[in-house]
This record gives sequence, structure tokens and C-alpha cells, in this order.
Amino acid sequence: MSTKRLIDEQALHQKHYAEICEKLKQDPFAQFLGIKLIELGEGTATAEVTVAEHMLNAHGTAHGAIIFSLADFVFAAACNSYGKTSVALSMNIGFLAAAMKGNRLVATATEEKKNNRTAWYRIRVETEHGLVATLDALAYRKSDYFVEIDESE
Repeated sequence: MSTKRLIDEQALHQKHYAEICEKLKQDPFAQFLGIKLIELGEGTATAEVTVAEHMLNAHGTAHGAIIFSLADFVFAAACNSYGKTSVALSMNIGFLAAAMKGNRLVATATEEKKNNRTAWYRIRVETEHGLVATLDALAYRKSDYFVEIDESE
């Protein structure tokens, strides 16, 4: 009979916080877009990007893709914040208001529920003028960790 060892993911987050942050900050696409990770907690994250000219759509407002990309990045940061490899299963976004060139978009992800294999997140994207978009996201939590786990954890 096999017994699985439970891993204290809060302790893992705290012990490997700097390593986890560094890995998330190295996301090539987020770097390309200018997205910056501002805060990382246990199952939470905040990131930002400033809307530039090349991020506008034909109507002169922030393209939905930049809003979604910021929300996706902060979701990825939150669900990977324990050092366990996690990937998106599904995401549903609602665009509620326009953002303009020069607006600072700030996205915050909050973990609503997690177990060993899945986790549910709510993401808010806002500017200084209010709520721009909300996103509900479901993550698949793989069996591997991208930080080192020793027997004491």
C-alpha cells in the first residue's frame, strides 16, 4: 500500500519565495509586453502594465488581448505561487469598460479554492478609473514541483 506524503505548500511558498518570484518574472511573453509582477502571496498575485500605443485596437482603446494577457499572467503567478507546476484548464473573461493609452492596468488574482489537482481563481483588472475586466480561471495542478522539495517539507 502506497502512502502519499502531504507537502506543506505554505511553508514551501515561504522557503522558496525568492526563487518562485524570479521564475515567474522570467516569463518571456510578460517581459515582451512590459508586464511587471508587483506582489506574490500564497495563491494570490498582483501585476501591472501601462497601455502603450502599440496595445491599442482600431477604436483607440486597449486591445482585449493585452487585458487578457495581463489577467492570464497574474493567474499563472497565483496558481504557481506554491512552487507546484500549474497550467490553465479554462478561463472566462468579461470585459466591462475600456482602457485608454497611458492607463495603468493592475490585475489581482485571488485563490477561491484549491485541492491537490485543481484550483479556482478570480481575477480583477482595473485602472485608476475602475474595473475593466473580470476573469474566472481554473488551474490544473500537475504532480511535479519546480522548486526543490526535501524530506522535511
